[in-house]
Amino acid sequence: MKPDLRTVLNRELIVGDGAMGTYLYQLGFPVNTSYEELNMTSPDVIADVHSQYLNAGARLLETNTFSANDYKLARFGLESRVEEINRAGVRIARAAAGPEHYVVGAVGSICGGKRLNISKLELARNYDQQIDALLSEGVDGILCETFYSLDEMRIALHGVRKYSDIPVICQFAVDQVGRTQDGFLVAEAFSVLRDEGADILGFNCHSGPQGIMSVMEQLKGPLSVPLSVYPNAGLADYVDGHYVYGATPEYFGECAASFVDLGTRLIGGCCGTTPDHIAAISKALSGLQPPPLAPREVLLKESIHVAEPEPTVDGRERGNGRYASKPNIVETVKERHTVIVELDPPRDLDITRFMQGAHALKKAGADALTLADNSLAVTRMSNMALGHLVSIETGLRPLIHIACRDRNLIGTQSHMMGFDALGIDHVLAVTGDPARFGDLPGASSVYDMTSFEIIRMIKQLNDGVAFSGKPLKQKANFVVGAAFNPNVKHLGKAVQRLEKKIASGADYIMTQPVYDRELIAAIAEETRHLEVPIFIGIMPLASGRNAEYLHNEVPGIQLSDEVRARMSGLEGPEGRAMGVSIAKELLDTAMEHFNGIYLMTPFMFYEMTAELTSYVWQKSGRVQAPLFRL
Repeated sequence: MKPDLRTVLNRELIVGDGAMGTYLYQLGFPVNTSYEELNMTSPDVIADVHSQYLNAGARLLETNTFSANDYKLARFGLESRVEEINRAGVRIARAAAGPEHYVVGAVGSICGGKRLNISKLELARNYDQQIDALLSEGVDGILCETFYSLDEMRIALHGVRKYSDIPVICQFAVDQVGRTQDGFLVAEAFSVLRDEGADILGFNCHSGPQGIMSVMEQLKGPLSVPLSVYPNAGLADYVDGHYVYGATPEYFGECAASFVDLGTRLIGGCCGTTPDHIAAISKALSGLQPPPLAPREVLLKESIHVAEPEPTVDGRERGNGRYASKPNIVETVKERHTVIVELDPPRDLDITRFMQGAHALKKAGADALTLADNSLAVTRMSNMALGHLVSIETGLRPLIHIACRDRNLIGTQSHMMGFDALGIDHVLAVTGDPARFGDLPGASSVYDMTSFEIIRMIKQLNDGVAFSGKPLKQKANFVVGAAFNPNVKHLGKAVQRLEKKIASGADYIMTQPVYDRELIAAIAEETRHLEVPIFIGIMPLASGRNAEYLHNEVPGIQLSDEVRARMSGLEGPEGRAMGVSIAKELLDTAMEHFNGIYLMTPFMFYEMTAELTSYVWQKSGRVQAPLFRL
């Protein structure tokens, strides 16, 4: 029998194999097919690839099962064949390897660095099913590879340890900063995994040899566990209709010795590597002896360190907003009635009336001006640009909506970093109406994140940690709001969803417009246990037609029969006057239960919300300015 893989790696080097998927692609098998299905349909092809790597000098083979889990196979209608495909993958590799070589079951990350709508329970079920099938065929170990987060890696590792004490290799795909996607330094992640049962730790995919080497240099070793490294052959390029990788076998051979110096005991290749790359590694490692491992108790533990904010030339602390010296909205609303007024950015390039409205609302005493992010999926001017102008020209605090619909993860973080640079530190995270309902129905809706995830990730910036887990050198100071629609049949269920947003990090809540005084009281009762402030949304109606449109066509808005009857047939100044009158009645009830008031301006009739703002101050005994009248 072969010695245990852990025993061998404690004293010598092992050469692993190279890529399977990209090599099959080079052999003519198209992308967007299940390479794992070839275990069933073309086992001779997979066996031949294994044999080529063995002939090149590999002593350890991975099974062709990287994506052989229920979630990934379901894309191809193969979810019912998880066990069959995994068991076949082991048998093919075992037949090729013979008794003298090692076979490890390959288990790839399901999330792959993406934020999928899949629960931890479902992830665990997927991993358990695949791992159980691999173990049933007698693999020599399990290789968990291309994981981006420690959280997901732990789920997979626990899946192995539930069934077996077999050797487990855990490999992260990280960039040169050396953090997992959920914010852990590699050394911290390694320490957690070793304590929970991982035997060999390392890296694969994402970057070529130099990128992985730069991360390994941050691990001030030697470490107490063997390291494994499976780099890509550089970055992929698209040439003449084909993906190609530029790192040559000779280059891989030159890097192999350097990896050994950094504590690596198992070296193979990932995307873009071929049997020629493995042959070069094997040749370079011939006759080399690895440095000794450190004692068991030694594994570098580092703490996350984020630089404290540094003052800038304008005297404010970077990342703490232009209004760092003033109480934020949450602090203010705990002390007194607080008014946020929404003023939609224009749909054209003329901002004259918008800026007039901002000045009028400032004069009326609004505490913040909130700007939607292309509401109803209708294209409008950038709320970031207008928020900055409002801040500079009026002194009003801008509170900017940010929707999940329009930007991917990259664009969203970039957007938030821009807010921080401009001193805009109050935001409202919303899902955003689907693009197909707006003025550009052919546009794509991105939705990389849910509203829960965008809240959590924005708050992560306050810890000085990027969405990717990288340190940002300084901390942001965002005050993050969440939207709440109380116009539903079952208010209690809506509050339960709201609780999840608060658990994700929401600092305050802004509701959809409410047109029923009894509902306002019910909201107060249902949310009494919540610790974050709620701003009740009130939007004065502009006309009878406006009332019917909102009630019948706009998601999340519902008018009472009484309000619709009072607005029926009214247009122009008469309609707006009635709309303000109804809004004042709603404010009378809202102010009894809530300090937070959220006024929405219809059709740029800012005179209506200015009058309502003045009414709040008059009613509360805090008259800020001469009253506005329509």
